Amino acid sequence: MGMMQEFKEFAVKGNVIDLAVGVIIGGAFGKIVTSMVEDIIMPVVGAVFGSLDFTNLFIALGKVPEGTPHTLAAFKAAGVPTLAYGSFITVALNFTIMAFIIFIMVKQINRLKREAPPAAAPATPEDILLLREIRDNLKK
Repeated sequence: MGMMQEFKEFAVKGNVIDLAVGVIIGGAFGKIVTSMVEDIIMPVVGAVFGSLDFTNLFIALGKVPEGTPHTLAAFKAAGVPTLAYGSFITVALNFTIMAFIIFIMVKQINRLKREAPPAAAPATPEDILLLREIRDNLKK
């Protein structure tokens, strides 16, 4: 068997295809959660804490050139090393929200699996019942 044939068999296995679909859907889901955090949750949290923009929270670790605006993008463009802890807060919040949503989904799936009624035992055929009755009468 040639290497190309082995690769073809590997690439079209169900698990590989399922994994590829999962990765693609996971990437899209990650973008949805990122948008939810950046566009919905962070503005609300910022409003509660006095209109803070977490993505623009940073500490300059080097000398800042004169006339550089006090924004993360301007500092990075000027080559000033920065500790961008606001971006970290946003990413950590993204992760927490995504993990919580996945937890809820898995919990619901497990609940639905547990609620599935057990299959009823098949009824014993009439001839078996008669044979058992004969057996029991013979034992007496």
